Parts: sequence; C-alpha cells; structure tokens
Amino acid sequence: MSAHTHGMVPLAVPSTQAVCTVDVVIPVYNEEVALGRSVERVLEHLADLPWSFRVTIADNASTDGTAVIARRLAHQHEAVRVVHLAEKGRGRALKRVWSESDADVLVYMDVDLSTDLNALLPLIAPLISGHSDLAIGTRLSSSSRVRRGPKREVISRGYNLIVRGALRTHFTDAQCGFKAIRRDVAREMLPLVEDDAWFFDTELLVLAERAGLRIHEVPVDWIDDPDSRVDILNTAYEDIRGIARLGRNLVAGRIPLSEVRERLGRASADAHGGRLGMQVVMFALVGVVSTVAYALLYLLLRGSLGAQGANLMALLLTAIGNTAANRRFTFGVRGRPDRVRHHVQGLTIFAVGLAITSGSLWLLHAFGVTDHAIEIAVLTTANLVVTVGRFVALRTWVFVRHRLARG
Repeated sequence: MSAHTHGMVPLAVPSTQAVCTVDVVIPVYNEEVALGRSVERVLEHLADLPWSFRVTIADNASTDGTAVIARRLAHQHEAVRVVHLAEKGRGRALKRVWSESDADVLVYMDVDLSTDLNALLPLIAPLISGHSDLAIGTRLSSSSRVRRGPKREVISRGYNLIVRGALRTHFTDAQCGFKAIRRDVAREMLPLVEDDAWFFDTELLVLAERAGLRIHEVPVDWIDDPDSRVDILNTAYEDIRGIARLGRNLVAGRIPLSEVRERLGRASADAHGGRLGMQVVMFALVGVVSTVAYALLYLLLRGSLGAQGANLMALLLTAIGNTAANRRFTFGVRGRPDRVRHHVQGLTIFAVGLAITSGSLWLLHAFGVTDHAIEIAVLTTANLVVTVGRFVALRTWVFVRHRLARG
C-alpha cells in the first residue's frame, strides 16, 4: 500500500507489514489530554497479540492540540498513522478509514479506553478465523462487569430495548465503543449506512444482521468515563430519528440487502420474516393510532348521529387515513400509481369492518345494552379483530404487487 494514501500522514512502514492483519481505528475530537497515553497503551497491548497491526488515529476536525500529538505519535511509531477529516462525525471517520484500509480486520475503539483491552483478542479472533463477520463488545451480558452511573445505565438499556423492539434485532449492545469487522464485509456494508455520526454503529449492525451476517458478541469489562463529551440527550434524539428512518427504509425495501447476501455468499433465513416483522410493527403503530382516533371520533359524533351513524362516520374516516398511512409507512408505496385502486380496495375492507362492528352494535342493542362504556369496549374489541383482518388483506390483496415486485 502506498504511504501517500489520500488524507493520511506519510509513514515508513516496514515491508513485512505492508499489509497488516489488524487496523485499530481511534476516532478523536479535541482529545489532546487522553490521546498520547491511550495510543501507547493500545500499541503495548497489540504487541502481545499474534498478528501484525496498525493504529490509525482519525482526527475529526479537532481544534486543540490533538493533530500535533497525533503527528508526533505517527513519527515515533511505525505502526501509527493519522487521517485528518475536515468534518466531525464518528461514523464519517470510520467510513473513511475502513474504506481505505488494507487490513484484514478493522477495529474501532473509543479513545477513553473504557473497555478493558483484554477483550481485544476474543473480539478479533473469530473474524480472522472466518467464524464471524462482525464482532462487538457488549456491556449488557450477564458476565460483563460494568461501572457507570444510574443515568447512563438506564439510557443505555432503554435505547437497546427500543432498538430490539422497533427493528427486531438480536444483538444486545448497539453502542459500545468496541467493535470489529472483516474488510470484505465492510466493503459491502459501508455504502449502505447513511448515518455519519453516533447512530452509525446501530445502523451498521442492523443492516448486517438483516443481510444474514454473523455477529459475535464479547462480554467486556467497562468503566464509564466521567469526562465523556457525549451530549446524551441530543444523541438519544438523533438515534430515535435514525431508528425511524432505518425502519421506514427496511419496510419499503429500499436497501439492497439481498444483493449483499449474494455477493458475500450468506443466507438469511430471517430475510422474509424480518420484512414481515417490520411490517407488523409499523402496521400495529398505525393501528393503535387509528383505533384511538376511531374511539374519539365515535364519542364526538354519537350525540348528533346516534350510535350507528357515529360508528359509520368514525370507521369511514379512520379507514381512509389507515389505508393512506399503511400505504406509505407499512408497505412503502409512494406516488400516484394505483392510489385510487388502493383506496377502493381499502374501502371494500372497510365495508367488511363496518359489517362486523355494526353487527356487534346490533347484538348489544338487541340484548338491551345501551351503556356508552360497554359500547366503546365492544366496538374497540371488534375493531382489533377487524385490524388483524385488515393487515392480512392489505398484505395479500391490496399491496401484494408491490411486495412481490420487491421480492
């Protein structure tokens, strides 16, 4: 590999290490205090491992003395190099360095070294052996030993629960700053990851899992850095936005994961189930909103239209909104083509739902029950039954062409 790689400080790398096995990337922003000590510790630890290595400092547009210290380390150690980026962003730094690296295994770790370096060997080994495609440190394993405040503990566990629930993932810790990936896998996955900041890790892992790649988890010993500069609330907000964006893209089938699976020779038994699962999640969210809207409309209209009239209007309005919302968010259909047909079919499903709910009301009144609370309870239950039938009909009848077209 040329020593004059674009954006890197020229280094005299011995010919025996022209192509290294492990490239440890440390993204930094204004870390002049911690950088030198951390890099020395990483180098010392890597020297005891049985592979050739490199440490790459990714300077994310630092404004303090970080760049000077990074250059000094590069001159002092043949195995250290520096990449300077004009913009901030952990994801941006990892994309740049991992895309340009010639190493077999690409590692990322935080500069504060909160994760005990003894986990580095079990992180890397499964990738070098070919057993796994990615490896991550997890602070949420029962065998992990973690020291951090209750606020960060709650936020971390809450975030990972949201990721697992919303995106149907199986890995346990999306945001631990201790990860590794095989170079061939990185070449395929990085172009698919949109985020350039803190959500990068989560997005990469979700896409990798959906592509059928094997993710190895390593329990770690982790000590919280009290001097962390991460804005927790802002990061959490951006992560939630990232989850919503990624979920929509997965549901709409906009990410070419099947092509990645084919090129890497991986099979994904959950590929179809994953899309179905996301559709169920999005449909359920739309259904909850529709059911609440139906109940509110029914209460507002019952006084002027009566029970049957209020049921008719509330169901009609929510059915139209439900079809439009599911068209866009659940099944990823946009634009004018087939819009009229979709709504006509949606109204047909509405008619079936109307028959079920109206029949429920008729039965109640036939038995002399007129209590509003009981009416709402029975109609809500009937609507839930109708909702399940609506999903099946939308998926197998209304939007089936679009689903089959995406494979």
